[in-house]
Amino acid sequence: MKQSRRIYQDNTPLYDAIEKWLAVVEPLPPKEGEFIPVHHSAGRITAQAVQAVISSPFFHSSAMDGYAVRFHETFGATETHPLRLKLNEQAVPVNTGEPMPDGFNAVIMVEDVGIEGSFIEITESVTPYQHVRTVGEDIVRTELILPENQRIRPVDIGAILAGGHTGVSVRKKPVVTLIPTGNEVVEPGTAPLRRGNIIDFNSYMTGALINQWGGEYRREGVVSDDKELLKERISESLKNSDLVVVIAGSSAGTKDFTPNAIGELGRIIVHGINIKPGKPVLLGMVEGKPVIGLPGYPVSAYITFELFAKPLVYHLLGIVPEMPDILKARLSRPIASSLGQEEFLRVKVGKVGDNYIATPSGRGAGALMTLQRADGIVRIPAMSEGLAQKSEVEVTLLRSRDEIENTIVCIGSHDNTLDILANLLKKRFHSYSLSSAHVGSMGGIMAIKKMEAHIAGTHLLDESTGEYNIPFIKRLLSDIPLLVVNLVHRQQGLIVRKGNPKGIREIEDLTREDIVFINRQRGSGTRLLTDKCLKDRGIPPQEIEGYDREEYTHMGVASAVAAGVADTGMGILSAAVALGQEFIPVANERYDLIIRGEYIETPKIQSLLHILTSDSGFRDMVTTLGGYDVSDMGKVIYTTAGSPGN
Repeated sequence: MKQSRRIYQDNTPLYDAIEKWLAVVEPLPPKEGEFIPVHHSAGRITAQAVQAVISSPFFHSSAMDGYAVRFHETFGATETHPLRLKLNEQAVPVNTGEPMPDGFNAVIMVEDVGIEGSFIEITESVTPYQHVRTVGEDIVRTELILPENQRIRPVDIGAILAGGHTGVSVRKKPVVTLIPTGNEVVEPGTAPLRRGNIIDFNSYMTGALINQWGGEYRREGVVSDDKELLKERISESLKNSDLVVVIAGSSAGTKDFTPNAIGELGRIIVHGINIKPGKPVLLGMVEGKPVIGLPGYPVSAYITFELFAKPLVYHLLGIVPEMPDILKARLSRPIASSLGQEEFLRVKVGKVGDNYIATPSGRGAGALMTLQRADGIVRIPAMSEGLAQKSEVEVTLLRSRDEIENTIVCIGSHDNTLDILANLLKKRFHSYSLSSAHVGSMGGIMAIKKMEAHIAGTHLLDESTGEYNIPFIKRLLSDIPLLVVNLVHRQQGLIVRKGNPKGIREIEDLTREDIVFINRQRGSGTRLLTDKCLKDRGIPPQEIEGYDREEYTHMGVASAVAAGVADTGMGILSAAVALGQEFIPVANERYDLIIRGEYIETPKIQSLLHILTSDSGFRDMVTTLGGYDVSDMGKVIYTTAGSPGN
């Protein structure tokens, strides 16, 4: 029998979905307490107030090395009339931290006395309890050390122990059970992987979030696409869980059983939210306990889990989530967005001059690396069709401000060596990072012009002169102090599948009816090279199948070829080698880095230049990629008036 395809029950605005969710979450009582050793309590939440059972210190003690005295017996001592006190009767030797002898109430430091036989000589009287730590000076018995619902810090552990406790009552960790689902989902490490398999990483990613928030996660084995089996697993998991999360199957496909399973076991509160990514999320209650159905796409799963699971875990712990760090930044390029859906845009962020610059790191609910590489999230309102270039936006940070301010922002052409450079920069100079956004060579030049990047990668070939990069820099950046240094010379060519099954040999083969091409984006140096090759041979672009389909990186082109999406595409040799593809050389080109003059002398740029000019290890690593000539690496190719060192 043909299965009918479901539609979402709602398309609830995010604010309304959160309100509905909190209405069922907030009445849930916080977790009860458990008694654990104090030295194991860091990061846990107090379930009861902690009050001192002893004072600290609980005896009068000397705060200095010296002599314990009775303060009234020191009256009258002056420089001109020193006073003598008999050792062990009127002046008892004490060390720092030792109990004060009974009846003694002050300490004279050892360096302030003179010794004459069995006497000490002093030249100044002392005050009561001078240099004495009195009982309760730090903590007074019955004093409140920590209130209920307080996260325990390392310093709190010290205070609790000093207050006489060896154990402390903390809230039990909320238990969250994760149930990955899907016939196609397999355990990490499964071998051999078969076509159609999807490695389950969502459950481990969300589980790590639970641990980070202070909860505990339990992971069930993968459940196949079987509604009754899923219902059984949910029911069993609820017995020992505070929250059950079903991963995947919450959408509207014929094999998405989560809505029916939860609906038949309990009630659905929300199914479908007007956010992007994350629309298919499902929120429900079964047997008085919350159940969440997460979308299967990883970015959707991460974002919706943060939105709805985090406040629940924190509520059960008796605390509220920390406020995220938000900064204002300028968008480096315009962003179009779907009207009617609030979008969570992933961005890279760097500080260039006095401004923070945000550049989209990519989209797609299934593109986990767009989130992994992101520095923050920009929320685009549902009733907006996008944001203009240079718009001021609020960025919810995923990294610290210090990390962002110590990041070199590289916008421009993609090259695989940038990943090696980024890793080596972090390894050699721990404070600094390199963040690259791949928008093409021309996009990099414009980012330098608009002061949106510290450096830009470029390999633009000027047809009239046959020279790389400098003619464009002279035309577009003539009024900007800058330095151009070589990164590499590299081979560009046609990437073809292993064994070259289509027998591609030259540019002219791109016009064949059985050949599908994959192009680079407009403004990239590789696109200009492609167009020059076509022009030199008199080939109209419209005769090439796939000319209008674009990728933004060389690895994207190589991946498209390896996956059979295209038969060939223009890219660098190292990308072909990395994915085990074959390569037909077309041109040798120079890939340079443009550095804005005002940043050349900064420590982070100097650190990067040190690697380019002095790190033989970097050169060796680049050479092993294949297709690179590093003989000019770090060489100054061009500099403008006003640049440092010019």
